[in-house]
Amino acid sequence: MIPWFPGGHADPWNHTESAMALVLAGRRHEADLAFEWLASTQLPDGTWCRYHLAEGIEDPRRDPNVGVYVATGAWWHYLCTGDLGLLEAMWPVIEAAVGFVLRLQQPGGEVLWSMDPDGHLGRYALLTSTSSIHHSLRVAVAVAEQLGFERPEWELAADRIVEAIVHRPGSFAPKDRWAMDWYYPILSGALSGERARERIDTRWSEFVLEGVGVRCVSDQPWVTAAETAECVMALEAIGMRTRATTLLDWTRHMRDDEGAYWTGCVHPECVRYPGGERSTYTAAAVLLADHALYGYGASAGLFRGETLPAVVDVSEVAEQLGEG
Repeated sequence: MIPWFPGGHADPWNHTESAMALVLAGRRHEADLAFEWLASTQLPDGTWCRYHLAEGIEDPRRDPNVGVYVATGAWWHYLCTGDLGLLEAMWPVIEAAVGFVLRLQQPGGEVLWSMDPDGHLGRYALLTSTSSIHHSLRVAVAVAEQLGFERPEWELAADRIVEAIVHRPGSFAPKDRWAMDWYYPILSGALSGERARERIDTRWSEFVLEGVGVRCVSDQPWVTAAETAECVMALEAIGMRTRATTLLDWTRHMRDDEGAYWTGCVHPECVRYPGGERSTYTAAAVLLADHALYGYGASAGLFRGETLPAVVDVSEVAEQLGEG
């Protein structure tokens, strides 16, 4: 288990991101142990508890997004190492995690953000969560195809998410002040091209502090290295490379002498927060962003959508067919 920080809790999403960074850094043994942990802690219904501690469970709720990200991690491992064995071993884990997502997907395409241990479903969907699920579903389809399986219902589920994000933004709980809701539809590939670039430009001045990084919320001077790094990958994916490289450079002031990254800082004093925390997932996000900009191989293009099935906007396709 890879906790956020020594003695802290872990969640499957950030654990997976940290495992991806271990693969990238050549720490193969440790990364494989991280995937073994994921397989061993998955529950029979394909879920994980939201927060784990070394000695037990902190939050038993199930979150479809943090679970299905295992597909992205396993595919990343395969792209970096060519090891089909781990991909095959993780297939039942991925298939079960996707199954849980499909159970929580609503008729409009959005995915409810949680389920309580007693089976009670969350009341709403979150844009960031559903966007990340969209990317994980496309990765899961790529995994299936590599292993010789066909999962058209997974592709359809991903297409329905695009429909919700692009054409029914009201399907999601209003979280406009959060930076992740700003860039995650782009990082996930659901938005691209001019539509994505316009989204970035429209709120750039709200979320980006010049020379510092990306605020986690638009109305506070709280900058985080992880969200800055994720925004780097979103920008790179839509060809805004100059801004992406600049943002990545700005993360360096949150790097300590040992190479770890402070989770965030409060501008302008740059007080480290929360509590001077250095987090594993933050270092992982910076490594992945650096790889997206300067790396080589198939993994470097994963968040550009390379190696993944195409993104389909069903409404636009129908409109084009109608015009034809």
